[in-house]
Amino acid sequence: MRIDKYLKNSRLIKRRTIANAACSQGRVKVNEKIAKPGTEVKAGDIVEIRFGNSISKVEILSLKEHVKKDDSRQMYKLLS
Repeated sequence: MRIDKYLKNSRLIKRRTIANAACSQGRVKVNEKIAKPGTEVKAGDIVEIRFGNSISKVEILSLKEHVKKDDSRQMYKLLS
């Protein structure tokens, strides 16, 4: 699954266009490498997102195409 789509489905970022822009600006890393919007991710990957001065680091637990809001939190584990 593409990283921009994963960020939207997991609700780490609200909209896919915003996730796409964050990737394009170099604010998203997958396994310590700057991710482009089309970067493929899989379970076990570590994703780091910069929001201003704060950094969120999560481990991908599962990839789902369609997920309810309540279940989206189970797609990742917050590391920091």
